Amino acid sequence: MFLRMITASLLRRRSRMLIALLSIGIGATILAGLVTIYVDVPRQMGAQFRSYGANMLVLPAEGTVMERDGLADALEKIPPDEVIGATPYRYVRLDMTSRQQSFTAAGTDFSQVPKTSPYFSIEGNYPEHTREVLAGKKIAETIGLKTGSTMELTYQPAARTEAVSPEDSRVPGAELAGNAEGFGGGIVYVSVKLDDHGAVAALEIDAGTQTPEYGGRTAEDEGFLGQFIGKTLPLTLGEDVDALSGATVTSEAVVQAVNSARKAEKAAKPQTLSFTVTGILTTGGEEEEYLFISLEDMKTLTGSEQLDVAELSVSAPAEQLEAYAEAISQENGAVRARLVKRVTRSEASVLEKLTALVFLVTLVVLLLTMICVSTTMMAVVSERRREIGLRKALGASDGSIRAEFLGEGLFLGLLGGLMGGILGFVFAQAVSVNVFGASITFQPLLLPAAILVSMVIAALSCLLPIKRAVAVDPAIVLKGE
Repeated sequence: MFLRMITASLLRRRSRMLIALLSIGIGATILAGLVTIYVDVPRQMGAQFRSYGANMLVLPAEGTVMERDGLADALEKIPPDEVIGATPYRYVRLDMTSRQQSFTAAGTDFSQVPKTSPYFSIEGNYPEHTREVLAGKKIAETIGLKTGSTMELTYQPAARTEAVSPEDSRVPGAELAGNAEGFGGGIVYVSVKLDDHGAVAALEIDAGTQTPEYGGRTAEDEGFLGQFIGKTLPLTLGEDVDALSGATVTSEAVVQAVNSARKAEKAAKPQTLSFTVTGILTTGGEEEEYLFISLEDMKTLTGSEQLDVAELSVSAPAEQLEAYAEAISQENGAVRARLVKRVTRSEASVLEKLTALVFLVTLVVLLLTMICVSTTMMAVVSERRREIGLRKALGASDGSIRAEFLGEGLFLGLLGGLMGGILGFVFAQAVSVNVFGASITFQPLLLPAAILVSMVIAALSCLLPIKRAVAVDPAIVLKGE
């Protein structure tokens, strides 16, 4: 009976109640849409920010060496569904003897590179097999590389040196090893033998990365080599040793390498592999100065599975990233994790601003909805003053008057919330597709939440009209005043 009375009252004033219903429905639509976007936006924003690169680095702890097993242990601290990609890197200096140049090479897992560095622009393709290389744009321009070009790269293992200063290494009879950067960035290697008095007894120079007609002659010129014999380190170019004509830069590198030489074991035999260029890398950054090869080829060249760093792209809020990094650093003594602050801070800042915007817009929309519904109900009360007065004169209580108007408001809130909850998801889906280019996830609790909020707003909007309806004096109204 109560429901029939409410629906009949609403139908008699269809135009006004339609306005109130539309107000609640529009408010619920905007509210539901914004809430849906806000709930799903961390995932959407995380996917967008991943295009800027990794947001976490895993590094070897001080005094330790990181291998792939250590990286795997670190990844266990992060839920697999949150790890977008994990790219390991090993950096070494490789020589291209045919061009007398040295380049920094990065061994990596090419299946993971696009996940952590989606901004990489490749002319050609990523390497898919061993003995293939991805060349940075600057290197390609320097030595004329193109897709399909071949190049031989040599890894010159450094002699294993003791962790003592060069001065403490210069004991009689010691064998020392050192290196320094020469002409064109090529590395010059030296091996020094000291006599029983601590003076230089023999010197071998590997200048294969230097130009053969100039710097390369330092390894063969007896006059240049003879200047070092019998002299006590350190030496000064121009005083103790004269530069080889036409090879001043290489001569200076030899002297620096000799002065920095330390006690060492005999270096392993150099390893040389032939590579085919599958692509040219353009980033606008320092990556254009690198060569990228597979970790398998890096192991073949160096004989080691050591890693220098791993770049991780993790889809998680800044606070959760901090927790993951702390867990990795505390529970795994071989590695430590560090966040890429420029990415995580930007993401957190955007989300904070978005939260404030959603809150402000939601507040304004709810306020406008309350005003519209309250105004409509006030007009309904004014129209029904004679009806209210007559009912009170016949014995209707204030409670029944309150219940009727509150019932009408709640019924409007129920219908408006139901309509707004459905349209809100459609609105959120349209925004997500047009802004983020991806579909949004439906939130199961969205519909009941929209209905509940709409009913609460409708009930609050009816408080003032109900107060005015209860205040109607039947004697005055029945007199026609």
